[in-house]
Amino acid sequence: METFKRTPLQLFNLPQNFVIPLFQRPYVWKEVEQWEPLWKDIRRVAELRIAEPHLNATHFLGAVVIQSQEAQSRRLTTWNVIDGQQRLTTVQVLAHATRSLLAQADLSKLAGQLEDLTHNSEKYVEDGDSPLKLRHLNKDREPFDELLAAETPIDYEDLLHSDSQIVAAHQYFTTVVEQWLGTQDTNDYEGKAKELTNVLLDGLQLVSIELEAAENSQEIFETLNARGTPLTAADLVRNFVFQRLDAEGADTKKAYREDWPFETKFWTQEVSVGRNLVSRSSLFLNQWLVARTGEEISPQATFNRFKSWVELESAQTMADLLPTIKHQAQQYEAWTNAATQPGGSLDSAAMAFYRMRASGVEVLKPLLIWLYEPGRDLPQDSTARIVQAAESWVYRRQMLRLSGSDLGRIVADVIAASVGVSTNEFPERVIGHLARLNVTSTYWPGDEEVRLSLGTEAVYLRFPRGRLRMFLEAIEDNYRAETGQPQVERKAYPIEHILPQGWKDTWPVETPEAEEARQLRVHRLGNLTLLTKSLNSKISNGPWSVKRAALLQHNTITLTGRVVSETEEHDWDESLIDHRAAELIEAILDIWPVPDGHLGKVVDPQTKAGDWIELKHLIKAGLLRGGDTLYATHRDFKGKQATLTIEGAIELDGKRYMSPSAAGNALRKKATNGWYFWSVGDGRRLRDVRAEFQNAVPSDIEP
Repeated sequence: METFKRTPLQLFNLPQNFVIPLFQRPYVWKEVEQWEPLWKDIRRVAELRIAEPHLNATHFLGAVVIQSQEAQSRRLTTWNVIDGQQRLTTVQVLAHATRSLLAQADLSKLAGQLEDLTHNSEKYVEDGDSPLKLRHLNKDREPFDELLAAETPIDYEDLLHSDSQIVAAHQYFTTVVEQWLGTQDTNDYEGKAKELTNVLLDGLQLVSIELEAAENSQEIFETLNARGTPLTAADLVRNFVFQRLDAEGADTKKAYREDWPFETKFWTQEVSVGRNLVSRSSLFLNQWLVARTGEEISPQATFNRFKSWVELESAQTMADLLPTIKHQAQQYEAWTNAATQPGGSLDSAAMAFYRMRASGVEVLKPLLIWLYEPGRDLPQDSTARIVQAAESWVYRRQMLRLSGSDLGRIVADVIAASVGVSTNEFPERVIGHLARLNVTSTYWPGDEEVRLSLGTEAVYLRFPRGRLRMFLEAIEDNYRAETGQPQVERKAYPIEHILPQGWKDTWPVETPEAEEARQLRVHRLGNLTLLTKSLNSKISNGPWSVKRAALLQHNTITLTGRVVSETEEHDWDESLIDHRAAELIEAILDIWPVPDGHLGKVVDPQTKAGDWIELKHLIKAGLLRGGDTLYATHRDFKGKQATLTIEGAIELDGKRYMSPSAAGNALRKKATNGWYFWSVGDGRRLRDVRAEFQNAVPSDIEP
């Protein structure tokens, strides 16, 4: 057994085959857990190399174990992949996705360099053999081979194995690389393409453990994957900090006792970040480092980046730096604890922590750490303006159910762009930076887009309950501020449907059309309120006269009190739900405003339309009509038709589906992107109609 540090170029350079045996598990890496963090690390390295070429930044990918095989070809060395097949497959897929984009851009030299990572030269391949360097013997073989043999640009839907996880990985990396490179007519396209190629060739590092054919590979595999307690980022940072202090001649025992804050239960507790659990100390150190460097840093890179920042960039000794870390950690702990308290009014920072906790994000914490860095001394109103703008950007995107995966990079960019700026310029600098974002993955939605979405969105079904409650609490606090009342208690008050979910027995209507109109409004924003105590089901589902009397008992909640007062002479009905929805939306726009004149335009509207626009919006805009016929476009279902209803559902074979994808799934019996699957009478796919909606003129339906 020998161990080497290898780059992808060094590992894949020679004519050879890496064989993933039949008994190895299939490809299982996913976007949130693996692809996205890997891409962010690669992008970070590429951007660092562009900005500071002398650093020659790299990223460590992990270890692979390969075992030499008895010669099966006179020309090609063959290795069995014992461990690390997920990493190797991902590197191959990423290299091929990037190669395809560069080939389309006529950057043949760069594309050829990446092709050498994935394909053996024809002169070394026997007739009839595959040129691919990575060979799967399990169920991934067919999708992997088909994908790497497909002509570019790849139509993923037409692949025989379009539902493969490997295909999904390729599509993801194609999308993010294309977005990062930008359009080919930009001045820096070729420079970015070259640096990304260099990173994929020699900017990634692997530890390659190479076994001889006679060695016991299973024993080594079990040892490498044995269970243990890995060191956290905070553990590694602590060791480095105190080694550094010792080298400086500091009193390490005193420093540990007085200045290292991370040994308490608060800091050792594991907290959820996405689908992962990390120690709170490791999370804070990552966010603190983002605030210090203005770089997006993956959790896995926290220690290495901390070490390089201290050694190469910080002008402070560790003895001087550690009290600053302690001060900001204590501040962070105070905000976190305040956010868990059910009563008492919170300042803008503590409220931001509460709202992030309720909505399931961490993204703004580096910004808050940065704003409150010792010595910055921003006026409180300036800090509040920046926090309000940043929250508006994040929560408007959540209201439209847009992805938040790229927002951490923007927060880091905001911090980096403000280095050297005077404090009185901070608010305009931050707000201007957010307002200039113009791609789907990061833009700041405008007022009309929020009105259009929330006006018809079934928010009770579509939003996580804690997030929805936080939005209602924010509206309540906004109403209370008008009369000088304290903030509402944060006691997870019940969310009540004013028109009950089970309304049909006690709130009847006369016609099927009226019944349909009523049902559409049950879960909308205008029909929801907060109560200090849940109503029993008999009262909650009872007639309006009974329910209104019960709501009077909860008029300490302004949201509820206004409903009661508005219905003194009028039963609660669809018109009042719509009217109240409009009022609540205006309150939201007041709580989280955008700059004057900001529309939230993007340069990729066909993508922007994807996450929140539904068929009902296209009908309302006049681009589709109830009764229109939809046609299946897939080759296996040519001639199959469905009917669009007036409320935006799809009727297919006597059943009703509330989205194009649901109807497509029912027909194909597999996951289907319905916006691509269905077309209208003139041949346009629904995705094209959706893009037309997004491109509509501002005076009409421009978001």
